Amino acid sequence: MAKEELLQVIRSVAAGRRHIPADVASSVVENLGRADLSAREVEVLELIREGNRNKQIADRLCIAETTVNYHIKNIVDKLQANDRTHAVMIALRRGLLQI
Repeated sequence: MAKEELLQVIRSVAAGRRHIPADVASSVVENLGRADLSAREVEVLELIREGNRNKQIADRLCIAETTVNYHIKNIVDKLQANDRTHAVMIALRRGLLQI
C-alpha cells in the first residue's frame, strides 16, 4: 500500500470509520450466504469432480441414487450454483476442492 493511501486509511479509522481492503471485501461478498458443506457433500462433490455419474457415486458411497440426488441439490443450493458442474467450479475457486 502506498504511503499516502496508508495515511488516509489510518485517519479514516481514527475517525471511527471502518476500512476493508478491496480484495478482502471481494472475498467476503463472494462467500456471503454460503452455508458450509457437510463432509458427505464434499465427498459427493469430489466424485462429481472426478467425472462420476450419480449411479457411480451411489455405488462408491454405498447409498441410494436418490440420496446422491438429494446431496447434489443441497450442494447446488448452498453454493448458489446453476448446476453440478458450476458447483465444482465454485468449490475449486473457493478452495473447498483441490484439482
